[in-house]
Amino acid sequence: MRTSATGQVWLARMDPRRVGGSDVTDGWDWRQPGTGATVAGSSSAAPPPGGPGAPWWSDALADPWRDPMAPAAVVVPAAPVPGTETEPVTDPDSSARPALRHVLIIPLVTALLAGALGGALGYAFAIRGGTTPVLGGAPIQPPELAQRRPESLAGVAERVLPSVVTVRVAGPDGMSEGSGFIATTDGYLITNDHVVAGATGPATVIFNDGSSAPATLVGQDPESDIAVIKVAKEGLHPVAFGDSEALAVGDPVLAIGSPLSLTNTVTAGIISALDRTMQAGEPGGPTRYYAAIQTDAAVNHGNSGGPLVDGAGRVIGVNSTIKSLVAEGQEAGNIGLAFAIPINQAKRITQDIIGTGKARRTVIGAQVGGGGAGAGVRLVSVEPSGPAASAGLRANDVIVTLNGRPTNEPTDLIALVRKFAPGSVVVVEYRRGTSRRNASVTLVADAK
Repeated sequence: MRTSATGQVWLARMDPRRVGGSDVTDGWDWRQPGTGATVAGSSSAAPPPGGPGAPWWSDALADPWRDPMAPAAVVVPAAPVPGTETEPVTDPDSSARPALRHVLIIPLVTALLAGALGGALGYAFAIRGGTTPVLGGAPIQPPELAQRRPESLAGVAERVLPSVVTVRVAGPDGMSEGSGFIATTDGYLITNDHVVAGATGPATVIFNDGSSAPATLVGQDPESDIAVIKVAKEGLHPVAFGDSEALAVGDPVLAIGSPLSLTNTVTAGIISALDRTMQAGEPGGPTRYYAAIQTDAAVNHGNSGGPLVDGAGRVIGVNSTIKSLVAEGQEAGNIGLAFAIPINQAKRITQDIIGTGKARRTVIGAQVGGGGAGAGVRLVSVEPSGPAASAGLRANDVIVTLNGRPTNEPTDLIALVRKFAPGSVVVVEYRRGTSRRNASVTLVADAK
C-alpha cells in the first residue's frame, strides 16, 4: 500500500521479489503512512489485522473470499485540492450514440415499409384497372422481335412469307382453297391448276398482311398442273427463283402455304429425292406427269400451289401433291411424302402462259409401251421426222436411261421428257437387240 501525491492510498498485489535477502511470494509491502518503514518476511512484522483506528481494509489478508492470485487495488478518493479540479471526460461510447442511431434507423425502416406497402397497392390497382405496372420508374415494354440471321430458317421464312398468298375460289362444290406466290411486281402469281380448276367465279387472293384482292385467271396447263393468275395491287414482293437442276438430296427446304386454311404456315424438311417420276390426276380429268422434287416437309391440303424454298430463300419448286395411306374417299394427310414441280419447269410454263396464253408440251416423238426383256421402256412407234427418228431410234428400241436417269416404266420417260424445255438436248441410252447404244435427242414442243 502506498499513498499518492493526491492523497489516494493504493493496495497492490506484488510479484515475487527479493526483500531484505528473502523471497516474498505472498506477502505485502506495507508502509505506515508517513513513516516509510517496511516489514517483510514474518508474521510478527505484519501490520495488525485490525483494531481501533485501523483501516477497513487491514483484514484483507484474512478474507476467505479473496482470490490470492488476482491483483487488487483499493482507491480511497481524497478531497480535491482547491484549484486542481479536472474537466469532466465524456465516454464516446456512452448512451448518446445509441440514441442517435435509433433516431436514424426508425425513420428509415418506416420509409421502407411505406414504400413496400405503396408498391403493393399500386400493383393491385394496376392489375385491377388494366394498366401496365411500373417498375423502377419506367413502364414495362413488350419484348422486341427476336433477331435471326438471314441464312437461318427463321430468316428465310421472314423474307419469303410476304410473297406467299392464299388463293380462294368458288366452285360447284363450294369454296376451295390453296396457295400461291408472287412471280412479278406487276401482279402475276403462280399456283396449281387443280387449285383453280372448275372455278365458277373470280378467285380471291389473300396476302400475308391480311389484305385481299380479286384475281383473274391468265391461263393454265392441266397436264403440268401449273396455273397463272393476276391481281391489280401495288407494292408486291416477288419471290427469288432458284435452280432446280442444282439441288442435291439432303438439302434443307421450307414449304410455305395455307394447309387446312392455316394461312402463313411454314414447315421444314429436306429434299428426300429428285426426279421422282409419278402420274396423278382425278378420275375423268387430265393425267399429270411429274419428275418431282420429293420432300419430307409437312404438306397438306391447302399447301398446293405454294412454294418449296431452299436454304437461301429461293423458290425451287411448286408444292403439288402428296401420298397418303388412306382408303379411297377419305381425306389424305401428311406422312412425310410430298412432291413439288421443279421450278425450272414451272417458270418456263408460266412464261409460256403469260406470253401466249398456253404452255408448250415437250415430246420425244414416239409412242411408248411396256418394257422389253430387262429394264427399260419400249418404243411402240416412232414418228417420222420426229426427234427420236432424227436421232436414229426405231420402234422396239428399249430406252434404258435419259440423261442418266433410269426409265423402267412409261411414266418415267414421259415425266422426264416433260421436265425439259423444247429444244433441250438429252442423252438417251437404249438397247437394240443385245447391244446397247447412246443417242443425242433434241426434244421439241408438240403441235397442240
